[in-house]
Amino acid sequence: MMKARAAWAWGALALVVAAALAVVFLPSAVEVEVAPVARGAFERTIDEDGKTRVRERYVVSAPLAGRVLRSRLKAGDAVRAGDVIAVLLPSAPALIDARTEQELRERLGAAEAAAARATAEVERARVALEQSRGDLSRATQLAEKGFTSPQALERNQRDVELKVKEQKSAEFDREAARHEVGVARAALTRSQVAWSRPGSRQWDLTAPVAGRVLRVVQESEAAVGVGVPLVEIGNPGDLEVVVDVLTTDTPAIRRGQAVRLDVGAGAPPLNGRVRLVEPAAFTKVSALGVEEQRVNVVIDFDAPREAWQGLGDAYRVDAHIVVEARANAIVVPVSALFRQGDTWHVFVADAGRARRVEVVPGPRNATHAVVERGLEPGAEVIVFPGDRVADGARIRIRR
Repeated sequence: MMKARAAWAWGALALVVAAALAVVFLPSAVEVEVAPVARGAFERTIDEDGKTRVRERYVVSAPLAGRVLRSRLKAGDAVRAGDVIAVLLPSAPALIDARTEQELRERLGAAEAAAARATAEVERARVALEQSRGDLSRATQLAEKGFTSPQALERNQRDVELKVKEQKSAEFDREAARHEVGVARAALTRSQVAWSRPGSRQWDLTAPVAGRVLRVVQESEAAVGVGVPLVEIGNPGDLEVVVDVLTTDTPAIRRGQAVRLDVGAGAPPLNGRVRLVEPAAFTKVSALGVEEQRVNVVIDFDAPREAWQGLGDAYRVDAHIVVEARANAIVVPVSALFRQGDTWHVFVADAGRARRVEVVPGPRNATHAVVERGLEPGAEVIVFPGDRVADGARIRIRR
């Protein structure tokens, strides 16, 4: 009897020791986080920063070099088509030094002398013409009486025609000389000479359309050159959104696709529609200094004006262009997927163990992915599985 009891005691002790050794040497459960496999709506979006802009913008520029007067307009002022929005005065002639002035005076003197010579040439041609006409009159009378030959009469007629042309040529030379005198006198005009009626020399620039002043580029009085922008006019109530996206993303963007526009903290997102993907791209340097090829996507608001009336020109927005949407898809977190060889897998939490399941993923966005085959709703997948998680490994779910 004593021997039987001792045997039972040693057996129980051996079991306790074996259990203790199993607890010590068996691997501990891996603590993991899980996420449910759910069925619901899925969207894949292209997310980029954009800005609003007035659809039709008119920039009024200086048509000639001069001095623009101080503008009375302010940003936001309403203007009508034809309203004066800027006043431009022509540039005054440049100052000249004493030597240049003397040279110009001598040039004026030479031009006046040339004009006097041209006038004398006109007078000489007039006298010669009168003389030739007198000779022709006498030759005609003699020819009628038969005292001169027809050839002599013809020579007198040709001489009169020649003298007429010489007089016209002299008159043209006189006009040219008078213009030369005018040019020489204009060169002597000094910039400090005041205009007798400066108001009659101003150039009024008018608004091409009705709208509001978006920006007064040149507010103070200043000298401006040809083509310098002065005022920008547009209609702030007619806005669109411009978003530059990578050219590699544009094949998925189509006209009419829905867009969500985040305009600021606390404001509900606005709906929009893609209207245009511009055909030409441009190079843009990213914040990391990398050159990127980008293209502008133009978006129209798909909401009443009252919903975005607080926006203005060049306001920043966050655009989310929906390039794919599914209403009833099986989705899992992207962090649960991992690749092994040529196939994709997830770890499913099953009765305290991790079970590896092969899946066929579909489209994905920044946070979730669609699972085409391999999972059913209701299961729980391990997110961010580490190296300690393996098929059949013990797990402990961190709630």
